[in-house]
Amino acid sequence: MTTAAASSSSRTLKYNDGATQFRLRLILSLLSNRPLLLRNIRSDDLDAPGLHEHEASFLRLLDRLTNGTKIEINATGTQLRFKPGVLLGGEVEHTCPISSGSSRSVGWYLEGIAPLAAFGKEPLSLTLHGITDGTSDVDPSPDYLMASFIPFMIKLGIGGDDNSNDGRFPPSIKVSRRGAAPLGGGTVHFYCPIVKELKPLELLNFGKVKRVRGNAISCRIPPSSAARVAHSAKGVLHRLLPDVWIHTDVHSGSRKKANEDAGAGGGCGQSPGLSVMLTATTTEGICLSAECSMNHNLRGGDSDNNNYNQPIERRQMELPEDLGKRSSAMLLHEIHAGGCVDTSCQSFALLMMCLTPEDVSRIRLGPLSQYTIVSLRMYKEALGVEFKLRVDDNSDVQEDQDDDDDDEEDDSGYVKKRKFDQRTVICSCLGTGYRNMARAST
Repeated sequence: MTTAAASSSSRTLKYNDGATQFRLRLILSLLSNRPLLLRNIRSDDLDAPGLHEHEASFLRLLDRLTNGTKIEINATGTQLRFKPGVLLGGEVEHTCPISSGSSRSVGWYLEGIAPLAAFGKEPLSLTLHGITDGTSDVDPSPDYLMASFIPFMIKLGIGGDDNSNDGRFPPSIKVSRRGAAPLGGGTVHFYCPIVKELKPLELLNFGKVKRVRGNAISCRIPPSSAARVAHSAKGVLHRLLPDVWIHTDVHSGSRKKANEDAGAGGGCGQSPGLSVMLTATTTEGICLSAECSMNHNLRGGDSDNNNYNQPIERRQMELPEDLGKRSSAMLLHEIHAGGCVDTSCQSFALLMMCLTPEDVSRIRLGPLSQYTIVSLRMYKEALGVEFKLRVDDNSDVQEDQDDDDDDEEDDSGYVKKRKFDQRTVICSCLGTGYRNMARAST
């Protein structure tokens, strides 16, 4: 009895820095089947110590997705003990809380559930209600996750044509109702089939950008604003390639309440919002995405991105033309980085590589973000996977020397900088051979 208790204590993941990397630590606890102990969760915050409402809501969602999970929180909420259970999947519906100062969008929850979705007992069909748009500065939108995360999951064999998949359809994220910050009111459906094991990953060739697709979304604002965003973004991108198409998704919120209650779908929440998401596809099938939403400058110099309930100074709102140019610049920055996944997808991609079979997986990334660097340390501690990082000065786009003159004539400078100034990082690791033990054997 004493030996078993000592062994369990040594396997426990212990952190004393509070809620840092909150979702990722819970994910690693479930995947590694190791208990988790978090201490000093905002213990220095006199106004709101302990777990925030959205973090407690994420714990409730994990509890509904698993069986046998035990969660213990002390009276002040500054300490959390988490004992992982078995992932179940199935049909789950969850309402994301909307509170003053600490609301997180639906994308924040989907980003945390995505690494776990394929390892349940049944295919996951998750319905989330809450904020869908307007928080791209802190949380990814469902459109971004669909354009960036889902294609990467398919490359790993989730929902592909492999016989090991029980689901007939590939993973998907569908927005049936828009809900901009701060009031929300949107609905998102996430489906993911289960898989017995992932495929090894070899993602090194970037290729050349062949097309750009996008979506300009407006809620309860004049429809011309979305068209102005699309026109401004295309004005920048058309200087580099001709195949650019941006769809305008306008929601006036005028759909009758009776139709909404009857489940007709469509419409939007009570808050106005304007956002745009762009995706560039290369000749090698690489998808890079970038998104941004209208920047509301708050009164009193408050720059806290999490507080969306402050009064808005309308005369200081960002123009749709500036929003379109900013989104195009963000997409070009991701292309200039040279990675096979965009910056926000780095941590997710490396985590899924840890779960591949016991074979070498490799991927080309741009400059590593600070979040990714901290995540690499956690993967080594929880899963025992250590990555080999090698800086590659010679990108595959430099192989074609015939286009050098054309790049010099381009006054934008984006392609020229990517060819000569940017270095990429090749990350390789040996997978743990993770298998879905909860999957029913046939």
